[in-house]
Amino acid sequence: MQSVTSLPLDLLRKVQTAASAEAWGELFGFVREICFPALPGAAAEVTRRDRAVAPADLFLATAGWDLWADYYASVPRTAERLAAWWAGTPPGRAVLILDGLSLREAPWLLRGAAERGYTVHAADVTGAELPADTGPFARALGFGQRSALENDGAGGAHRLPGARTDSVDLPWRECVDLIDAARDWVLWHHWPDERIHKLNAPGRGLAALAAETAARLGGDDFWALVERLTTGRRLIVTGDHGYAATGLFPDAGDRAQSAYLKARYKSGRSAPAPTALRGAASDAAPRAAAPASAVPDAVESPAPAELDGKDSGPGAWTPPLDLVTETPHGRHGFVLGRRKWRSPGGYPTLAHGGLSLLEVAVPFIELSRPSAPAGRPRHAGPSGH
Repeated sequence: MQSVTSLPLDLLRKVQTAASAEAWGELFGFVREICFPALPGAAAEVTRRDRAVAPADLFLATAGWDLWADYYASVPRTAERLAAWWAGTPPGRAVLILDGLSLREAPWLLRGAAERGYTVHAADVTGAELPADTGPFARALGFGQRSALENDGAGGAHRLPGARTDSVDLPWRECVDLIDAARDWVLWHHWPDERIHKLNAPGRGLAALAAETAARLGGDDFWALVERLTTGRRLIVTGDHGYAATGLFPDAGDRAQSAYLKARYKSGRSAPAPTALRGAASDAAPRAAAPASAVPDAVESPAPAELDGKDSGPGAWTPPLDLVTETPHGRHGFVLGRRKWRSPGGYPTLAHGGLSLLEVAVPFIELSRPSAPAGRPRHAGPSGH
């Protein structure tokens, strides 16, 4: 069983006592060190890395759960970073948003860039909107929804002005032909999110997606698209949110906890919360540092009260099972940490929207085009460049 004491001692001391922004920076740095190094190619290594992040998730769900109250004030969010980069970079800009891109996929991007001679100007970790879903990210950029980008339909009233836009779920090679000579481009591709939702059945999940990722991001078709986007442009590759490998999560062992979570969240990780939930921590105050002796290793379970409706809970647990908070995207309840429960048809093995590090942390990678690598043919760029 994982415990918060599985965290490196120096890290544990820092995140217990530091201000929220510093604590979040340490936690993002910890998960970056686990996920960004080159992969040997085995799906088993992706699973091992996912499990290595678990102690940090446990800390954020127990002794450090109050850090979530400071998430928006403390975490460099992807939408804000992207808008600032766009405003501070002259025309000749491109953004490739891969829907659902998590830190697990970053090694393939960095490896491919190195093999093909690209200059990597940044390889950072930024935070998703809450809930960690497509709609909130689109709205944070002023697009309203992802589909607004289709066929250059985004208009000009958004935070990436001047861009030609599209949103597609096409093979990489077909995407190459979409990128014309416009100075600025934003392409939002639906992979890997569409595969996350198709591979989330019991018995599939993370291993299947990891094997597919190696082929999809390691192949020449994807890098032909990157080459086209970087012809005369500086490129950001990022995602709107990550995802949780919920198939690796433990089941809620307490029947009352399981019943509460199932009643409130069904088979999901977040839900609108128009009223306060008695079973959840609501609008937590900014954190106060906890002494080492206060760090629990597991959720405590007091005697529960009877469930009396969808929007109420069995009583308060300490630490909480979920959090209810107001975000720029409305009031929501969020499953806290690595929890799942029995549900009809089986709980999905891949999901997003809750509060765990690999759901909210995404890569933010900036590339520029190389000179022609020796021995590798070049693809034709868009006319006019």
